[in-house]
Amino acid sequence: MAIDKITVTVQIVEADEIARLRRLYEALPPKQLALAEGLIIQAARLRVRLDKLWAELTEKGETEWFTQSDKTDPYERERPASRTFTATDKSYQSIIKQLNDMLPADKETAGGLELDLSDV
Repeated sequence: MAIDKITVTVQIVEADEIARLRRLYEALPPKQLALAEGLIIQAARLRVRLDKLWAELTEKGETEWFTQSDKTDPYERERPASRTFTATDKSYQSIIKQLNDMLPADKETAGGLELDLSDV
């Protein structure tokens, strides 16, 4: 069974995103980091999916002409990819918020940099 090029590319991108997120949240205490691992992996998957959906929406647009049959007039509707993008983005943002909420409230560390988020 041959591994197709797209699958390999997605795995590499997922691995890169997982590594990026691990670096951002490496300051978490070990127990919290262990809990965050699943969120990090899921966030990476969602980010890859968002990038693919965004490329499709950029190429084909957010709406399309659709008809149920040859006997009815076509009408413009939201493309399913547009709805999927919105739902996926909401999930991604929720996971990132969960990860950020695990960091200390007054000072958050991302990639070794201390960020003051009190004004955000």
